[in-house]
Amino acid sequence: MTVPPAVPDRDCGLCPRLKEYRTANRAAHPEWHNAPVPSFGDLDARLLVVGLAPGVRGANRTGRPFTGDFAGVLLYQTLPRHGLARGSYGASPDDGLRPLSCRITNTVRCVPPGNLPTTAEINACNPFLAAELAAMPNLRAVLALGLVAHKAVLRAKGLKASQAVFRHGAIHELPDGLLLADSYHVSRLNTNTGRLTEAMFHDAVGAIVARMGQDQPAR
Repeated sequence: MTVPPAVPDRDCGLCPRLKEYRTANRAAHPEWHNAPVPSFGDLDARLLVVGLAPGVRGANRTGRPFTGDFAGVLLYQTLPRHGLARGSYGASPDDGLRPLSCRITNTVRCVPPGNLPTTAEINACNPFLAAELAAMPNLRAVLALGLVAHKAVLRAKGLKASQAVFRHGAIHELPDGLLLADSYHVSRLNTNTGRLTEAMFHDAVGAIVARMGQDQPAR
């Protein structure tokens, strides 16, 4: 039986700045999630998608990674096309979208001011990512959305940043055989500036799915 990974408490105080921001959001928007955002998908998944952190009006509001803000649109429209999810994204936790052999999480579980966590906050949350990786018995690959996520995965695996250099579209094989795939983050900034196009993201996801031997949609 798979043992659930350690997760941050609803009132986690590891990062004082994030706790203060969370408290302010709870006061202003008591109907929002306003807590560490849990991962989405089963622990027996073969692919883990790792983003940066919850958006204040996205996952921090809805309680589901990448749900309710711009970044979720490209991510959740792409996964079904590669057999990694079933259903349609409706920007809400009750939209019926269901990951298939795929799990989605963030490097930092609490929303940071300005959507930018500090290095100390990234490091404080890293043990939760490490616990998640260790709790996924069938994990074959990780898709890191952005440099921060890429480095966080390496740290969680006990590896130096020099072990694998971030490059969009790259797939690295780590010493234990885990595949680490890189993509630019699906943020509005990256897509609006053309740094990441829809075709580029589809290619990156398709490449890791093919490498995993899952180039056919799940049944």
